Order: sequence, then structure tokens, then C-alpha cells
Amino acid sequence: MLTALLRVFAKLSLAWLHSAGAILGWLAYHASSSYANRLRENLYRSGVWQEQGEFKKLLKINVLEVGKAAAELAGVWFKPQAEVAQWVRDVNGWDALETARSQGRGLILLTPHIGCFEIISQYLSLKFPLTALYRSPRYSALEPAMQAGRTRPDMRLAPADINGVRVLLKALKNGEAIGILPDQVPAQGDGEWADFFGRPAYTMTLAARLAQRTGAPVVITYAIRLPRGAGYEIGFEPMPPAEPGESPVRHLNRALENVIRRFPAQYAWSYNRYKAPAGARDVGGQAA
Repeated sequence: MLTALLRVFAKLSLAWLHSAGAILGWLAYHASSSYANRLRENLYRSGVWQEQGEFKKLLKINVLEVGKAAAELAGVWFKPQAEVAQWVRDVNGWDALETARSQGRGLILLTPHIGCFEIISQYLSLKFPLTALYRSPRYSALEPAMQAGRTRPDMRLAPADINGVRVLLKALKNGEAIGILPDQVPAQGDGEWADFFGRPAYTMTLAARLAQRTGAPVVITYAIRLPRGAGYEIGFEPMPPAEPGESPVRHLNRALENVIRRFPAQYAWSYNRYKAPAGARDVGGQAA
């Protein structure tokens, strides 16, 4: 049912989808106090609004952008892939991507929850095979739509479990690219606590472990939404060097912070980034 509905909405232009998404963003914000409170708190405590000049202005824009992120999925998932790729109007850092791929050891692409991260795999899988780590949604009704929308000829999904890790390792050993959302909260035992915008966040260790085991280079990538439904700008950046004594998880979070600080209005501040997964001990040593 949901898949069929999304296919209908996919017939709309990107501008129309974003207009509908802006309305959807405000509806979600006013419909759930817990959602609104989490968005406000995460944005406020990040401190990025101080660099942008005004908290309330950045908050209002973010509410709209989160709604656009939901609405645009209909088009990104269910329009023909070649048509979706045409929404990418500009690409920055392609040389960095090609340099990483030329090493022949596979490629680890880290995509934070910013802008339209879903379009990156759609765009890249037209150029080379890509395997993306996949976690089942909280609401099972979304599963068929997500599976259908993310299934493309050269785009594969790997479940977020031990079998999925084996799939990722195999892809890297074959010299292929993999995609990971590095700011998702991992399951207990799959992460470590590290600062993220000045607050402890349970952070995945998978990306660093895969890089260490295979020697695959790591590239940060993002897709920024352009105004008035004009499309997207994709960027690729190599991981910055680690600072002396910096842990791998803090190194990861710092790299993500660098990108998010440039585009804070399009980051998913509503995501519950600071939760402790079931069974994990929080920074105070108490089991969650």
C-alpha cells in the first residue's frame, strides 16, 4: 500500500515534492512534542547556530529541510534511476573519489544524515557497483517500500548484522565500494562512546575496523539540497588526518562535524543520536 502510494507521488516534480515536504515538516514538528523537543535540544546544544547567527532562524529552516528529506524519497526511490541522477547538478571532489578508487583496495563511503543522502547511492551505482549497509526500519510497514526503492541493478543492500559485515568485506576485497551511515547509533558491542558536538555519543567502530582490515580508503560524502527544488550538489572529501592521541571513533565524529558545520540547516538534528542502545553502559557506567 505504502509502496503504491509513493509510486504515485514519484510522478511529481522535485519542486512539488519539496513544497509538500516543507508542509510535512511543520506538521511533524507540531504533532509530536518529543520529536520537536529532541530536534530543538540537539540543534541548540550543538552550538552550530552561534556560527550561523541565530538559533530560531536555523531551527525553522531545519524543520522544513527535514520534511523535504521525507517527501523527496518518493522521487529518489521510485523515479527511473537515470532521471534521479539528473537531479545531481554539481559534483565536488570527484578527483578525490577517483584517487581513492584507483588504489584498488575497495572504497568506504561514509554518508552522514545530511541533505538527501539517499541520492548518493542512486547516483554512484550508475557508475560502479555499490553495497550499502542497511538497517530495517522501526516501523515494519516501511520495509517493503525501502527495499523496493533501494533495489537497483548495481546497488546491493547488506543487513546490519554479522552476515552483512561479511558482505561488506567481500565487496571491499573485490575492490568495490561500500556505503555506511556512520552517525547511526550502533547496537550494543558495536560502538564506543565519543564526543559528538561536545556530548558523548555511542559511535560505531565498524568503519574503522573495515578500513584497518582491508586497507580500503575512506571518503566522506554528502548531498546538499539546492533551493526551490533545483536539485542536489554532491561532495566527496577524504578523511582528515587523525590528531595525536585521537581515538578512531572521535576521529570519525570530528570528520562528520566538519561537514555538518558547513551545512547545519540540512542535518537530521531530530535523530536520537545521543541514545544508549539496549544493554550498553552509558558514560556514567549504568546499563541502559
